[in-house]
Amino acid sequence: MIAWSSFTPLSALAGGVLIGVAAALLLAFNGRIAGISGLLGGLLEGAEGKGERLAFIAGIVGAPLLWWVVQGEFPHSEVTHNTVLLVLAGVAVGLGTRYASGCTSGHGVCGLSRLSLRSLVATLSFMLTGFATVYVVRHLLGTV
Repeated sequence: MIAWSSFTPLSALAGGVLIGVAAALLLAFNGRIAGISGLLGGLLEGAEGKGERLAFIAGIVGAPLLWWVVQGEFPHSEVTHNTVLLVLAGVAVGLGTRYASGCTSGHGVCGLSRLSLRSLVATLSFMLTGFATVYVVRHLLGTV
């Protein structure tokens, strides 16, 4: 269930703008797509551009800490789901990013903005699979 009373459109808009600006700057100055799985995978595999990869990942990890400093509270997140389902979901996402040659950020943010047909197909696949998974898990299996 969505907690509409907790929805903060201004911070959501600011976050979206920051993601877009960061993706555009990475492409403009370094010629790289801001796909998180590609950046992290390249970092772990020892690909070139280690500094920019580290800086981008550090920004993702450091953002909640910055929010804590500015707002005086740490962003709250509560995971109440089945641990086995979470692990299976993580494995499925990892496999999917390899088969799709990118993740939701690479295809959904960067690929769609470049009008890539491949990214459109990948993003539609991600979204439809997510919709179907939520429907099956919540409504057919009755879990979560």
